[in-house]
Parts: sequence; C-alpha cells; structure tokens
Amino acid sequence: MSDKNINNSRRSFVQNTAVAAAGITIVPGVFLHTVAQAKPEDQAVTNSNRWGILINANKCNDGCTDCVDACFTENGITSNNRPTTDPQWIRKVKLRDKLTQHIVSMPMLCQHCEHPPCVDVCPTAASFKREDGIVLVDRHICIGCRYCMMACPYKARSFVHEEINDQKSYAPRGKGTVEGCTMCVHRVDAGGTPACVEACTAENHNAMIFGDLKDPNSTISIELKKNGGKQIRADLNLNTGVRYQGI
Repeated sequence: MSDKNINNSRRSFVQNTAVAAAGITIVPGVFLHTVAQAKPEDQAVTNSNRWGILINANKCNDGCTDCVDACFTENGITSNNRPTTDPQWIRKVKLRDKLTQHIVSMPMLCQHCEHPPCVDVCPTAASFKREDGIVLVDRHICIGCRYCMMACPYKARSFVHEEINDQKSYAPRGKGTVEGCTMCVHRVDAGGTPACVEACTAENHNAMIFGDLKDPNSTISIELKKNGGKQIRADLNLNTGVRYQGI
C-alpha cells in the first residue's frame, strides 16, 4: 500500500471515529462532545489572551490540600485511594534540593505548554491546545492509547480505568479515555477563576495567581515582572503557562 493510501485510510478512520462518537453519552444527560464546545458558539476563542497560573511554593503549606480538594469537588473527581490509578488532575509534590536538603511543597498540574508534547504525539488530535493556551482532551475522539501520558514530562495526565458516576455536565469524563487539568475552562470562559486558585485565595494562603500572561497590567504579569517565575523543566523549551516562585 502506498504512503498516500495509508494517510487517506488513517484520515478516514479518524473522521469516522469522531462522527460515530459525537453522539455517545457517558451518562444520561452528559455528552462527550460538550468538552469541545468550551465557549458559546458566538464567542470564539482567540489568541488575544494567554491564560496562566503563578504558584508561590514559599506560601504553599506542606499539609494543605485545599487546591486539590477544590479541583476534585469542582470536576466531580473521586479518589479510590489507589495512587497508581487515581486521577491526577492536580497533586501535591515535594522537591528536595540535593545540596541543601531544603524541601518545598507545591501543586503539580498540567502546565498548559505553548508547545505541548501531548498534542504532538496524539494520533487522533484528541489532545489539542486552544488559541488562548489552554490544553484539553477531546474525549469523543480519544482512543485511550495513552501516548500523551508517556509524552508529558510532568506526569499530569491520567487514564480513566473505571466507570464514572455523578459527573458534572461541564466536565464530562469517560472510562477508557485520558484526562487532565482543564484550568477549569468552563469557569474561565465565563470570566471566572480556576477552582484551585479560588480555594487558595479564599483560605488567604494566596499561593496561586491566575490571569492573562499577555496583559502587562494583569496581576500575574506584574508579579512575574517584579519577582520572576520559573518553569519546571525549562530546558525543554515548552513555554509553560504555569510558573513557579520559590523553587
């Protein structure tokens, strides 16, 4: 078979899969295609914004899980107390300096890269980056190959191993698909703030700032200009939308 025929066959497979799956219901009233329709049809996502989160590890308490709890509540995620297979939309990690033995605790989530490796390796284009920098998974064309999980240097994606109950209509999830932090896109599109950031602020920890990285007058941009911010694995040149201070 020629390369041209192979490419045509692959394209046909992907298109047919997307069309066939577009009407699949995960649970009554929750349709997979809703994740792809993140904004109202009359409000197109543009690249005029680049949404990001700045996390100050110096303000992040080791025993605090407010951001994790808020994420799980907002997106209908439940834990089965199995670290290997439980969802990892956001998790607390510890970094130890080998020379000084200094330890910092901080949340780790999808870094919403400008050049996301998960998008590069996805064979069906289920992993995609919006014009405003938010990286998502379109579950009605995700085939569960988990290439994106292997490509992500932050281990920020999870595979759904079990049936999902009591889902949120704005955050559909399905067995056999890959998922990860959406930066609470449903909130962002409504002019709001990600649940993790809101919870951190509500408890007066103020370790997380959300905002438009392209707006020089936004709180996040002003803070980055004043005190800087680092990328995890900056050597990969991914230009992450999540930055850290105190690491």
